[in-house]
Amino acid sequence: MSTGFDPRFLEDLAKRLSESVPPQLAALKGDIESNFKSVLQAGLARLELVTRQEFDVQSGVLARTREKLTALEARLAALEGELGRATPGAGERAGPASG
Repeated sequence: MSTGFDPRFLEDLAKRLSESVPPQLAALKGDIESNFKSVLQAGLARLELVTRQEFDVQSGVLARTREKLTALEARLAALEGELGRATPGAGERAGPASG
């Protein structure tokens, strides 16, 4: 699954992290930056993130599904109302009296 992150974002973040390394380790800056970038990419890949496009598509599907559910609930309520009117006394039936 794609992380959807711009590679430049990861490079910039890795660079900023490597710049925070103490000056005594400046000679290793290139290696550290490369390692930071690899660690960040691996960590983000494990998160199973989706792209913004995939998220928007699924949001649209969910919105349409909600609309259909609302319409079906209204239709069911109308049919139940019609059924209740078509069978007078249906709601008044009771089981044997206990007493």
